[in-house]
Amino acid sequence: MTEARVGRLVPACLHQAIQDALPLRLDFYEHWLNSEGLHDGSIGLAPLTAVLGFLRTEGDAYNHVVERAGTLAAEWTVASMSPFQRRVVAALPRPLRVRAALRQACDIVRQVSSLSQAKRRVRRGHAYLEVQSSFFCSVREKQRAPLCNFYAAAAAETLRAFGVSANGRAERCRAVEGTTCSMTIDIGDRADGPASAERAAS
Repeated sequence: MTEARVGRLVPACLHQAIQDALPLRLDFYEHWLNSEGLHDGSIGLAPLTAVLGFLRTEGDAYNHVVERAGTLAAEWTVASMSPFQRRVVAALPRPLRVRAALRQACDIVRQVSSLSQAKRRVRRGHAYLEVQSSFFCSVREKQRAPLCNFYAAAAAETLRAFGVSANGRAERCRAVEGTTCSMTIDIGDRADGPASAERAAS
């Protein structure tokens, strides 16, 4: 069986999110999320699994951290696009802009783990993101609440970055039900024009 490989994105986002949400615990987590590993991209699956395991013992802070990490992942991914790419997406009509933003959200899923894949669809004011082999939800024991709100936050923030009002949540979680993880993103019904999208993406 192929072992999952994690990219540079999620360790950096988790480190910053812990600093934002749990600043007094940062020293503890830097045992695994150390500066050398963050710099050279050498933080692998085992230390990240340990970080997530300890985060789950922090109560409500777990969701605060992973949602913040998802938001950061979207912000940094959009910022890494070339100015030309951002302008092209921002100039699209709103329906096409939504789909382009969701493609970016799917790219974030793949950046998190080499074994994760995402499917997306849009219907009647809602976007749906289905994540297979969620990195956050690979746990031995069944959980009571979804663990994959990273992806919901990332998808919603990617849409917002291009001027589309959005809020995301995990509807179904592999760690809870043993199935794929499903996110629902509520898309605002206001008319977002290309100008507002370009301001958000600049």
